[in-house]
Amino acid sequence: MTFSEALKHPENTPYDRLKALGITLPEAPPPIANFVTHVLEGKLLFLSGQGPNDSEGRAHTGKVGADVSVEAAYGHARLTGINLIAVMHAALGDLGRVRRVVKLLGMVNATPDFADHPAVINGCSDLFIEVFGENGIHARSAVGHGSLPGQITVEIEAIVAID
Repeated sequence: MTFSEALKHPENTPYDRLKALGITLPEAPPPIANFVTHVLEGKLLFLSGQGPNDSEGRAHTGKVGADVSVEAAYGHARLTGINLIAVMHAALGDLGRVRRVVKLLGMVNATPDFADHPAVINGCSDLFIEVFGENGIHARSAVGHGSLPGQITVEIEAIVAID
């Protein structure tokens, strides 16, 4: 489903859109250290950083710009977005409560000369727009890092306004 298709069907729920995309939400990934996956404060849901762990628990690792292509890292950011949505679902019980994805912070494990961080994090941004329609349009930062935990390719955190 493209951005324009998502906007043409605002009556579809996030679950309808996930199904149309062929996405089954995994269990929310557990935290990897001394923190929680989310904090609900008032009408804001703060999501801790998630990484590109697939349904078998395998984390995609590597350095973007060296042994990982932009296209592969885009897929990893999309997978990270699925994990973030799984945390939203676990935290809220109903993705219909998402009023707006407010902000993403996307971190890319990249070589010092890599310059296409936004193209990588678009994997998550595009997914959020496909799943939440206009409510998925968000502010965002996409930055490079010399390393990320476990050498994962991307880590993304989010702030979400809820009803």
